[in-house]
Amino acid sequence: MIDYRSWRHTFKLDPDKTIDDDSLELICESGTDAIIVGGTYGVTFDNTLELMSRIRRYAVPAVLEISSLDAVVPGFDSYLIPLVLNAGDPNWMFAPHVSGLKTYGAYIHWDEIITEGYLIANPQAGVAELTSALPITDAAEAKAYAQVATKICRLPIVYLEYSGTYGDPSIVKACKAGADEAHVFYGGGIRTPQQAAEMAAIADTVVVGNVIYDDLQAALATVGAVKGEK
Repeated sequence: MIDYRSWRHTFKLDPDKTIDDDSLELICESGTDAIIVGGTYGVTFDNTLELMSRIRRYAVPAVLEISSLDAVVPGFDSYLIPLVLNAGDPNWMFAPHVSGLKTYGAYIHWDEIITEGYLIANPQAGVAELTSALPITDAAEAKAYAQVATKICRLPIVYLEYSGTYGDPSIVKACKAGADEAHVFYGGGIRTPQQAAEMAAIADTVVVGNVIYDDLQAALATVGAVKGEK
């Protein structure tokens, strides 16, 4: 299994968004610990395969976060399987996973599978709408969700996703406290090195996504900020 616990910084690339070859090279050669490929809408087999084949020119680990069974592409180093902890639509809890196993179960290499307890903290995000995510009312509730993920479901990762909005550090701290020995990912709204460093001081891994497409240089600067490099 890929050593995700050593990751401090990752970039997340959306197959439904455009990135030119020069920018992709800078991202892949930036010193980030991994590239996560994933998105909410418009993710297809073809655009996922195309993006993976371009990332594969570089040595950086490439991981697919599966959001659509139609976009499951072989050849990634590992696969992140989200369980949406606060999904208001119960069909998002386990039904997609059962369907996926019926289709792909015979082909799965289980040592490539990493399950994450996915906590959606931004009610305005597309993924919140898609899953009818329940709002997180306070830090105590965030901590309880993390405990459900790690103490009850025994999941190795808690992924706190603010998806386009910079998060509340107190909520991130509560998740970290509830997660205990599980690995905590933070993603959402990071646009500056200062924000990246703030979340890196709390979470185990910081995920940087949207800013790649808006301000590439700011995105690249987050790598050194997270890793404490000047």
